[in-house]
Amino acid sequence: MTYKKLIPCIFIYQGKAVKWFDNMEVLSEDVVELAKKYSESGADELIVFDLSTTDIEHDKSIDLMKKINRLIRIPMIAGGNIRRQEDVKKILYAGAKQAILNFSKTTGIELIEEVSNRFGQEKIAVSLNDFDRLYKSQHLIEKFASRIVFMHRPDLDSVTNTTNVPTVILTDVMEEPEVFRILKCAGIEGISGRYVSQSELDLLAFKEKCEEQNIEMISFASRMDFSEFKLNSEGLIPVIVQHYKTGEVLMMAYMNHEAFETTIKTGKMTYFSRSRQTLWVKGETSGHFQYVRSLTIDCDKDTILAKVEQVGAACHTGNPTCFFQPLVGNDLDEKNPLQVFESVYDTILDRKQHPKEGSYTNYLFDKGIDKILKKVGEEATELVIAAKNPNPEEIKYELSDFLYHAMVLMVERGVTWEDITKELADR
Repeated sequence: MTYKKLIPCIFIYQGKAVKWFDNMEVLSEDVVELAKKYSESGADELIVFDLSTTDIEHDKSIDLMKKINRLIRIPMIAGGNIRRQEDVKKILYAGAKQAILNFSKTTGIELIEEVSNRFGQEKIAVSLNDFDRLYKSQHLIEKFASRIVFMHRPDLDSVTNTTNVPTVILTDVMEEPEVFRILKCAGIEGISGRYVSQSELDLLAFKEKCEEQNIEMISFASRMDFSEFKLNSEGLIPVIVQHYKTGEVLMMAYMNHEAFETTIKTGKMTYFSRSRQTLWVKGETSGHFQYVRSLTIDCDKDTILAKVEQVGAACHTGNPTCFFQPLVGNDLDEKNPLQVFESVYDTILDRKQHPKEGSYTNYLFDKGIDKILKKVGEEATELVIAAKNPNPEEIKYELSDFLYHAMVLMVERGVTWEDITKELADR
């Protein structure tokens, strides 16, 4: 069974989101906030098109893509103003799952083999608005791309019967019945365009309408019914909440049936308050939402483990976790590698934002990028020399120095550990 996707699109022009590629009327002054809204309202992916015509504007759009990628929880695919392999590289390095080549222009056709071989077929998509072009380029697309973004045309069967490449329809139609018709077409992976990009559209509610039309949509779905869980005397099940990246235990709360179903539907952790006898969405007042990454039941089916993406602090006291008061023992020797890297990175970032007199880190920032790069190069050389010696202790010290200076470079250039780990995971 093919599950369909709702994929809003954002057109960036001069740093703002505009209504359409041929309508430069401003839709939103804040592109990043608009992307975040789509991500939090039930979108499955996000398409971003850069409508710039100059290299300077193109680089500004790339920076916006980087910011978008850090805030959204859904995959991003992006295109626009791609004229050379370097442009594809910039888009992918900004965090896009795929770069979209415009096959309405000869540049896109000429580039596809080169960039597919360089970055992988799965990283390349093509956009089309011409059935004849699709027919003539079918062999190239199937060999070097993994997705088609096709402008809407009445005869969708002509598109889906021509190729087996998953196709997203980008359309300016606003009529709901027509949207349903498109989604029902075999071979159509999802829909993008004006209808699903309406900022006021409740995407989760629209998915329910799609389900009523027998259109299977991508959504969270539990493999077990709530009735199968073993509940306590109050009809509740305890939920242990863990940070999906670090494994740190953040809090413990309870769910009833409604809280569980709401969590599944919205993707935001929702609990039942025993003191207030009502549902509560974590972060609804503080903004410190918890977004579901996975839910797992234990062997006795009486406790849920939730792995979440935590925004801000999990505890109402402002602490990152509710478990911060020691009772017995000492966990200072328990080092989570990612937590250590994140902690050092945060300290370096704080030094940049709040300079401290006498700080070596601030000395590097004050001297600028050339000094930072010089130190990274020096530490890399010292690491190579240490690795030639028989004592592994030297490698430990030199590698630590290198990683510290590399993190200074990361902060200077706005690269986070999440960017790095995401790139490694994609590879």
